[in-house]
Amino acid sequence: MTRQATTNDPGRLQRRLGLSDAVVIGLGSMIGAGIFAALAPAASAASSWVLPALAIAAVVAYCNATSSARLAARYPASGGTYVYGRERLGGFWGYLAGWGFVVGKTASCAAMALTVGAYAWPGHARVVAVAAVVVLTAVNYVGVKKSAGLTWVIVIVVVAALAVVVAVCLTGQGADVARLELSGEAPGWGVLRAAGLLFFAFAGYARIATLGEEVRDPDRTIPRAIPLALAITLIIYAAVAVAVLMALGPARLAGVTAPLADAVRTAGVPGLVPVVRVGAAISALGSLLALILGVSRTTLAMTRDRHLPHALAAVHPRYGVPHHAQLAVGVVVVVLAATVDVRGAIGFSSFAVLVYYAIANASAWTLTAAERRPPRVVPVLGLGGCLLLAFTLPVSSVIAGAGVLALGAAAYGIRAGLRPAA
Repeated sequence: MTRQATTNDPGRLQRRLGLSDAVVIGLGSMIGAGIFAALAPAASAASSWVLPALAIAAVVAYCNATSSARLAARYPASGGTYVYGRERLGGFWGYLAGWGFVVGKTASCAAMALTVGAYAWPGHARVVAVAAVVVLTAVNYVGVKKSAGLTWVIVIVVVAALAVVVAVCLTGQGADVARLELSGEAPGWGVLRAAGLLFFAFAGYARIATLGEEVRDPDRTIPRAIPLALAITLIIYAAVAVAVLMALGPARLAGVTAPLADAVRTAGVPGLVPVVRVGAAISALGSLLALILGVSRTTLAMTRDRHLPHALAAVHPRYGVPHHAQLAVGVVVVVLAATVDVRGAIGFSSFAVLVYYAIANASAWTLTAAERRPPRVVPVLGLGGCLLLAFTLPVSSVIAGAGVLALGAAAYGIRAGLRPAA
């Protein structure tokens, strides 16, 4: 049975977000996550085949976005695929999706916080990361509209900075279109691994679905907002990837930690390097802000079903946000930001989130024509693509991700075994 949110229930969230707010939250989640964190490891895996890898990641992301949009319109409640899997496939699959999302995206939060630190103050990245998490958790605490408003500012600043980077790299000294050529035989496994890493860049559209309980007119708003945010992001990513490759070339791109800053310096405009670093830090802040929003909403949905401590289900009477869940997420991310490695966090997060979207596509397959199901090829391609990319990630990421999912499944089984028979 579908669980609908009502505006009169004090335990439910309020519908305050329109189409533009939803699109901007999706953009704030995506833009920055890949451009400033995943391009270099993707180039390391695929060499000159980075652009085909980006295209593969985009196709899988499109399928996931389409499936998620149809499901979100059908089930406009907080939780995203946790709700869809529970309603369409059964309690276990919904739980596994929610568990994978909360764990994987909490790792993403740490990766984005560390990206903020790496660009803003390289010698003290962890200190900056912890401070960023504390500040943005406070912003989220005082209401989703304030979070959306801040995201608007962040997206405008970042898109302007990226436009400058693209223009400088394409017109600056040393730009060479020959660096876009595909050299040698395609490293099939490497291209797929790069696509899996770059998928990390596109996963932000899920934030729109996980905020389903806070979007006005969700039947129309969510199916329009998700593909629109994805299309805008893909255009920006493709432009930046082409510009950076023309400036640096795939070999050099694979070995740098701040590719956009290095690209601007190589183009002969070193004075713009501080601007790029500021833009990168602000971009990662936008991703972090939206990530904390999404993780806290899925945590809220799972606590309502008592898969997580029920005390986290509280909704603030004044601000209308799941404040206990947000504070808990903030504390965990602070600990991770103080201890984990960025690249390891990206791989682990990608695996968990790809499994999450595999369940979303399987759920979309069960929709009927009356429920406006997507064309059958969409969930099939999305499901197969997610599983393929998940298992082509670095072995350490696969082992860690599979282990955490198995731990969650075991906890679910133990809990089910202890539950009294009806």
